[in-house]
Amino acid sequence: MNASKRIGQLSVAPLALGGNVFGWTADKDTSFAVLDAYTEGGGNHIDTADGYSAWVEGNSGGESETVIGQWLAARGPAVRDDVVVATKVARHPDRMGLAPQNIKAACEDSLRRLQTDRIDLYYTHFDDESVEVSEIVQALDDLVKAGKVREIAASNISPERLAASLAFSDREGTARYVALQPHYNLVSRDTYEGELKTLARRESLAVLPYYALAAGFLTGKYQPGEQPPEGARSGQAAKLLATERGQRVLAALSTVAGAHQAPEATVALAWLLAQPTVTSPIASARTVDQLPALMAVADLQLTHDELHLLTDASS
Repeated sequence: MNASKRIGQLSVAPLALGGNVFGWTADKDTSFAVLDAYTEGGGNHIDTADGYSAWVEGNSGGESETVIGQWLAARGPAVRDDVVVATKVARHPDRMGLAPQNIKAACEDSLRRLQTDRIDLYYTHFDDESVEVSEIVQALDDLVKAGKVREIAASNISPERLAASLAFSDREGTARYVALQPHYNLVSRDTYEGELKTLARRESLAVLPYYALAAGFLTGKYQPGEQPPEGARSGQAAKLLATERGQRVLAALSTVAGAHQAPEATVALAWLLAQPTVTSPIASARTVDQLPALMAVADLQLTHDELHLLTDASS
């Protein structure tokens, strides 16, 4: 897997490894094994957030960053220099929102947990409309100027607020968002396809979809009339399975996967990677065994007819 995609000044692999499972469904040893396998396979882009995984009983937030920081420290400076570390601000229970002082304090917290002196890609995780975009961007610009952040990006933001943020950066000469992380996959297209997509294309933003596999629905482990495997997040899948659209998508995935003798997960990621503006989808692995199907996206080229079949099925 070659690091051939661009996010501002950063060069990244075609698949970003999601860190939401670290410190949650993957313990420290398993997380280290997944991170080792990903980087040894040519991956170099790790995505996390300061709020992961505060939703788990007994956790307080920052667990994923802490595990990644321990791994970076154990593997040494050479690995740190080769890896693009992305994290996000706004959802840690102690650092909610995007007030300028909160952004800066949250950044210091993340740097400490990650055991590093810089964050390569720093996202606003969820927009905070109680704060003017000028204040948010200026705070992020201060972090860039201080050398604590290399590039800035946005996730879960309206087209209007994103456009205003970019316009402020252009007018004032501050750091500028280089990437957008939207909720986007074969069964969740409405949020991104429209004004956000148009804006991303016009402003040359890198797009890194999260929930790229729809919480596991697009991996092939859910099929109509079959019991999902133990440990699967079947509640969300059951809702998708109950829809005609969900069943159409699964059927199309199965057809294309069969033609390539490839896992459904690889096909679902390849569809995303083939979409205009998409730079790298984000997907997580709870075990090393789950990684090959994700990383194989770099080598799977879907035909025009296959892309058309999947797009039509998901419409």
